[in-house]
Amino acid sequence: MKMGNKKDKEPGSEPSSAEESTEEFIVEKIIDKRLKSGKVEYLLKWRGYPDEDNTWEPEENLACQELIKAFNAARDDDKKSTTSTEHKKEDVKKKSNAAEDDVPRGFDRGLEPEKIIGATDAGGELMFLMQWKGAEEHDLVPAKLANVRCPQLVIKFYEGRLIWHD
Repeated sequence: MKMGNKKDKEPGSEPSSAEESTEEFIVEKIIDKRLKSGKVEYLLKWRGYPDEDNTWEPEENLACQELIKAFNAARDDDKKSTTSTEHKKEDVKKKSNAAEDDVPRGFDRGLEPEKIIGATDAGGELMFLMQWKGAEEHDLVPAKLANVRCPQLVIKFYEGRLIWHD
């Protein structure tokens, strides 16, 4: 999959401006996913580059939807599986992200929802990106929960996206 963002070249090699403007990088695989400043980012392995050059990129900058879907599907399968090997992998992930896991997310933060910013499909489940009153960080919350906890915001979100055709 290709991505239009430019990546720094090796020191000492200076491409011409024409070469630099058409350069595209190919995503070899998606390694991880995180939520930073309310935006979904993916850790990417670039084809032809060593692991040291892996980078976190915002989802909206990516043109590799098939890889994103496959990554999310595999991640969801890991969560549903009950084999001991996969539990060990999850335990390692949990230990490495212990600081993040201790932080409450979504409605568990006890904050009042202000606005729904967007919607996404996360493993077959509709999720809303929620903005909270008095907080900078946004959270993905299940639509089923938002429908019950803040139905007027859900209606307002959908109303704002209606397109009337003549």
